[in-house]
Amino acid sequence: MARVVLNQVSKRFSDTVAAVSELNLEVADREFLVLVGPSGCGKTTTLRMIAGLEEVSSGEITIGDRDVTHVSPKDRDIAMVFQNYALYPHMTVRRNMSFGLRLRYGGNFIFRMWRRWNDAESAARREEQFRQIPQRVDQVAGTLGIGKLLDRYPRELSGGERQRVALGRAIVREPAAFLFDEPLSNLDAKLRVEMRRELKELHRRLGATMIYVTHDQVEAMTLGDRIAVMDQGVLQQVGPPSEVYHKPANRFVAGFLGTPGMNLLEGKLVEENGRLQFRSGGIALEMSANQRPEWEPSSSRTIVLGVRPEAILLTEEPSPGCLPAGRGQVELVESLGDVAYVHIRLPGLPDAGDQAPRITAKATISADGLTDRLTPLAFREEGLHWFDGQTGLRLASVGRN
Repeated sequence: MARVVLNQVSKRFSDTVAAVSELNLEVADREFLVLVGPSGCGKTTTLRMIAGLEEVSSGEITIGDRDVTHVSPKDRDIAMVFQNYALYPHMTVRRNMSFGLRLRYGGNFIFRMWRRWNDAESAARREEQFRQIPQRVDQVAGTLGIGKLLDRYPRELSGGERQRVALGRAIVREPAAFLFDEPLSNLDAKLRVEMRRELKELHRRLGATMIYVTHDQVEAMTLGDRIAVMDQGVLQQVGPPSEVYHKPANRFVAGFLGTPGMNLLEGKLVEENGRLQFRSGGIALEMSANQRPEWEPSSSRTIVLGVRPEAILLTEEPSPGCLPAGRGQVELVESLGDVAYVHIRLPGLPDAGDQAPRITAKATISADGLTDRLTPLAFREEGLHWFDGQTGLRLASVGRN
């Protein structure tokens, strides 16, 4: 296995269209890194540049100690698992899994004789590896639980079985790095959960370098040792899932990660008569000493308050460490059994109309009967995040944030 490094890598399709812009990213040896972002953010293009399927406009890519920026895909020692499985329909599972190895170590009779003539020692090693292909296929098939499927054709398999075959075809090659391009997106919800667990366990057993592309935040949070969030071709933040979730670097990351996403309210942080308040529309959140900012509060500076749904309490008597936030009109309750997502319309300015701010709370109490009613609100202090209204960057100098 090997580390993968992207240094100032860019991909431009024209002078005005840049899919990826000056990307700097290092994937450590044996690390599971997840590239996540919305459609069109450049994550798949990045993966294809690592694989050699897209040419790099500028910058360099190294795998291990080799600069592979201009090396052909077949010589990069990587294995890629695609979204649509990409299995050969006329080949059995066994032939699909062994095909890449047969190309690498085999060849027709004339090519094998030529190889023996030019380098007998290397040819002998290759032929020994060629003879071991059936054993390697059987071993990987057993690991993935598809040993009984080896003589079937792809059309005879379910979606989950096809995905395991695609994984097996990659694993049997023992590459320097594995690349996954949204491999679970065609599976149903239950099977995706199962395959996520299997992928995580597979990474633990193989100790392999893996780069995984997805737009699914749950996959990113549960699979990755680190996650890299991209938007419009630019890397926004990279770090362990818990760090990126609890300390988002900017407004985009804050709003993108999480289900539902973080609530974002634009307003002003002002001080009057020694009292510090965050004002947004018709609400005023009075701050405590723990939330005192290091910057000077100003009524002319736009501040964005971020609060995750689980940091909102629907109560008039909040516990210590919570800030009363007034009341809001419940518009919709989505019950998931153990929790409920409560969609709340906040009091806005008189002329706000449908543009009045809205937030979503994650309630662990029964929310039955709350629809169309006013509910009290409180925000947990430790769950408040602050961002600059102009740059969108995190303002980390507020209290414990």
